[in-house]
Amino acid sequence: MDKENGKPLPSRASSAVEDEVSSLSSRVLDMLKVKGKVTEPGAYTSSCAEDGSKGVWVRHPWSMYGIDNSELGEGFANLKRSLPGDGWEIVKEGDDGSRDKNPEIRAVHQRTHSQLEARWLKGLDGNTPLIDVTLYSQCFKEAE
Repeated sequence: MDKENGKPLPSRASSAVEDEVSSLSSRVLDMLKVKGKVTEPGAYTSSCAEDGSKGVWVRHPWSMYGIDNSELGEGFANLKRSLPGDGWEIVKEGDDGSRDKNPEIRAVHQRTHSQLEARWLKGLDGNTPLIDVTLYSQCFKEAE
């Protein structure tokens, strides 16, 4: 059961959802329009249910780093401009609530209902500056 709307979870093959989320992730990377180093963990399936049901979702986290903050800022601005034209609705934009007030975008893909969380971590805390991205599908049950 989907805790947000009380409806039964859709039944889908996790491999198809992984492909879908990976494709969206590649498009998000292209929207940045800057070249940096990118982490490569890939998409994976994990539990999303808190009520004991068998719900899972596909998550695909990655980061871009190895370029200076001006390029990261340009990439983040490119992403913000490009998302609506690629079927994404931006549902939150602003700072992430941290002490460093890192810029954050949250968006929902209108066709797939996958979600995007992107933050530009400027490295003000002494860490490496980067853009941190996580895409995840809506919760679903594995097709049998």
